[in-house]
Amino acid sequence: MADMKIGAYICKGCGLGERLDTKQLANVASREGKAAVAKEHEFLCSAAGVEMIQNDITNDGVNRVVIAACSRRAKTEAFAFDGEVTLSRVNLREGVIWVRPDTDEARELTEEMAADYVRMGCAEAKYMTPPASAQEKGMINHLLVVGGGIAGMTAALEAAKTGYPVTLVEKTGALGGAAANFYKRIPDRSPYAEPMDTGIAAMIAAIEANPKISVKLNCTITKTSGAPGRFAADITTESGATTTDNFGAIIMASGFKPYDMSKLPELGAGKSADVVDQMGLEKLAKAANGSAIKRPSDGKEIKKVVFVQCAGQRSDKEGHLNYCSGHCCSTSIKQAMYFRDQNPDIETTILFTDLRTPGAPGEDFYRSGQEKGVTFRKGVVSDVSPAGGSLKVKFKDLILNEDISEDADLVVLATGQVANAGVDIEVVKQDEPGEWKVNADSILNMNYRQGKDLPHLKHGFNDSHFICFPYETRRTGIYTCGPVRRPMDIQQTIEDATGATLKAIQSMENAHLGRAAHPRSGDLSYPSFRKEGCTQCKRCTVECPFGAIDEDERRFPVFNESRCRRCGTCMGACPVRVISFENYSVDTVGQQLKAVDIPDEFSEKPRILVLACENDAYPALDMAAMQGFQYSAFTRVIPVRCLGSVNTIWITDALNSGYDGAVLMGCQKGDNYQCHFVKGSELAHVRMSKIDDTLKTLNLEPERVATYEIAITDIKRAPDLINDMAATIERVGMSPFKF
Repeated sequence: MADMKIGAYICKGCGLGERLDTKQLANVASREGKAAVAKEHEFLCSAAGVEMIQNDITNDGVNRVVIAACSRRAKTEAFAFDGEVTLSRVNLREGVIWVRPDTDEARELTEEMAADYVRMGCAEAKYMTPPASAQEKGMINHLLVVGGGIAGMTAALEAAKTGYPVTLVEKTGALGGAAANFYKRIPDRSPYAEPMDTGIAAMIAAIEANPKISVKLNCTITKTSGAPGRFAADITTESGATTTDNFGAIIMASGFKPYDMSKLPELGAGKSADVVDQMGLEKLAKAANGSAIKRPSDGKEIKKVVFVQCAGQRSDKEGHLNYCSGHCCSTSIKQAMYFRDQNPDIETTILFTDLRTPGAPGEDFYRSGQEKGVTFRKGVVSDVSPAGGSLKVKFKDLILNEDISEDADLVVLATGQVANAGVDIEVVKQDEPGEWKVNADSILNMNYRQGKDLPHLKHGFNDSHFICFPYETRRTGIYTCGPVRRPMDIQQTIEDATGATLKAIQSMENAHLGRAAHPRSGDLSYPSFRKEGCTQCKRCTVECPFGAIDEDERRFPVFNESRCRRCGTCMGACPVRVISFENYSVDTVGQQLKAVDIPDEFSEKPRILVLACENDAYPALDMAAMQGFQYSAFTRVIPVRCLGSVNTIWITDALNSGYDGAVLMGCQKGDNYQCHFVKGSELAHVRMSKIDDTLKTLNLEPERVATYEIAITDIKRAPDLINDMAATIERVGMSPFKF
């Protein structure tokens, strides 16, 4: 690698030239930032501006580029340079002139902000190294799909259409999953009036005819190891014969099982064969194949059917499901049509508390049910029991506010979906390194330090970032789709599987290039550590949200770059600071905060450090600037990859060097997390909760450090919190460490 040569480029566009002394900023970059090249330009993002910078890279040996212009979130394509260079973005537009009033009185503080940010950008550049691609590239294009239901078959077909070979593993002896037992499905096309063919037979035929799809029936996955582009999976038959195949990505489409209706004896389950769940009715309808559906108990004609919605679900009772399974109301309408279409004289009643028909069919399908004569009654069922050859259904009519009892020949319980999500790693931990034992309840039997299956979020469904990355799991290169991710109907499952397939393909392609997957897709950096400094504390291994760190036989961490999402949580966790990335490290941030000019206590110019998550908080501050919201001129904002990457040494160093306060802005944590790296914000809050001890040691007030959860929409709240800290500093006084 050639000697470091920093090139700092100051933009005059977007009003920067009118508000700032760009010549002076270039001097700051040269004298204090030690930039070998410091230039101004009218519009750096123009073709001429980019060409100027690229020429310095190509011909003058500049390999550390500092762009002092707009936010790092803007003009990313323009500032993508050829050659082995690092890029540091200095935010003078959104971070300085747009958050400051345009007055002569404010000019001095505005110039001070800009000068500090230029120093910070140059300091960051000094400690960055041009990242190379990961050393462990995966070159396998083969896709593994686990589960042969609607989701799995869709994933296999979609992947094969794009030219990728697929192995489809199904634990039973036939494809189709739960939907193979359906008579018909909810319609997926206008006018959304009639139940339609499931399409299962056509999908199975398409899979059997596709040379790119290999189907393994009566098989399970007994071990999964490796990483994107180079997974290894043991596929085991019922007889115990095992073969090991290699794959580039994995889609887990293990589906659902219906809620056990035997837990609902008060609704007649187990008391009478004429009380069935929705899956049971589908089997009866499929066997009848358009003829009259007979009563299970005696095969007699059915004259009245009652559908009980939310049976054992949307309930906080012990053993019940406290969520809505989404499809059940539409499914009951479809099933009521089975009877009405076969014989309009059959009475069909759907008892509901809230009728929910999501998706495109929605209202149209509900109206079609009404037109066919299906009766909808708002009521809560309290008891179903056999009575004189029929069933007695007791319920409270919520419209009439009356207790009612009616007879029925058949009662159908809408019991909901329970995910086949494998073992919960919070309950079933991984084996010790070097040991291995197959878990019969596991879907993937993963050889990951953090557990054998994908982490669960809540209600037993596999974890996913439900807002930004719905298909992603905490295991890079492994994607979930269908009801294993959340309750859904057939059409939603097909769309879900298609999306997961595209993400799996993207993961394989990134692995070929040694690049990171979401959310820093294309990032070539990856973590490394100094083994001689490692204390084997395991914090990086335990805290990595993505299972990207294993342990060797001596208990040293083993970093798996292809699994890594580049969040830096391991870096924030390390107490001895031996973990870093080429372009993001304890030093790249630590040197930035040290580059800030700290005025003495008599100047009455405090300094507030803001560490802002680049995914939500930093964009919120950018958008606040766009809308004219102002915050304290004493603020210095440093974007971080994730709040989980924040090492407490940054806070300690800042306070020791004279900063008066620090604000950490991360994403929402908890079950409804919005953290792009799942656990980062949560871990940061835990670490910062212990910073009080440091503050007490330094004889500093605890309110000098604050940690907040910020949504990307908090464009008013984020600057207000900064101003709140400025008010706090004014109240408690300047830091005693300014000398």
